[in-house]
Amino acid sequence: MIEAINLKKTFRHRDAKGKATDKAAVDGVSFAVAAGEIFGLLGPNGAGKTTAVRMLTMQTRPTSGEILYDGKPAAHNKQNLKQKIGVVPQHINFDQDLTVGENLELHARLYHLSKEERKARIAEALDYAELADAVNDNTRQLSGGMKRRLLIARALIHRPRVLFLDEPTVALDPQVRRRIWELIRQMAKGGGTIFLTTHYIEEAENLCNRVAIMNKGKIVAMDTPAALCGRLGRFTVEWDKEDERAYRFFDDKKNAADFAAALAGNVRIRRTNLEDVFIELTGRKSLL
Repeated sequence: MIEAINLKKTFRHRDAKGKATDKAAVDGVSFAVAAGEIFGLLGPNGAGKTTAVRMLTMQTRPTSGEILYDGKPAAHNKQNLKQKIGVVPQHINFDQDLTVGENLELHARLYHLSKEERKARIAEALDYAELADAVNDNTRQLSGGMKRRLLIARALIHRPRVLFLDEPTVALDPQVRRRIWELIRQMAKGGGTIFLTTHYIEEAENLCNRVAIMNKGKIVAMDTPAALCGRLGRFTVEWDKEDERAYRFFDDKKNAADFAAALAGNVRIRRTNLEDVFIELTGRKSLL
């Protein structure tokens, strides 16, 4: 469905000595995302995630490389492709002087839908996002979770084949976050392709069929969450050193237990998770 081939984006900047030079925000990135797949892109701030997504959604032109949709170059078919792409931004960007229904009506008109299509699709999106009872509410009255669901509903009005979700559950409580997770799963089950960026590693681990981890403009690992964890070792021993928390990974639980038995203090054996992979690959304990 989506293929990025040796994608690169450079910007002019001045180095520490004040010399003008090129800096690569995205440096030779390649990957493919299949129809119906939930694909996650992880990385610390400055890794190049946002620039990559802006290129994939044709908001930024690559310096070099190629983007294909259904095997065809995106650069030659921008207008038609934008009809097939939906974007849920991280920040609230709908008109908060309008009601829920009015925001959806405005978006539908921007995609030149007929009156009959607008009515049917707005009703469908409201039902999908469980916002039908709020159709006449001013958006300023909505909770954070409802605003997030409205962003998703708006992005679905024109029935995109590919949906880009940028931090869809940021600042939401766990209950609302899991509700939105279920919406995302339903989209994929319906055949939609989901491209997700998130600061919550648990979110990627729970939702994504595959994840790519970016660091300093490059993809440093890409696979299923389970396979990435397996590369480190299925079991993690963590314990307190004098000034830090230490970790060691094992393929076999017995070996992990034998190692832990020789340690003093607070020791824990657990399953390796995607956060462990992230820390090992980027040296960062957070995506922030």
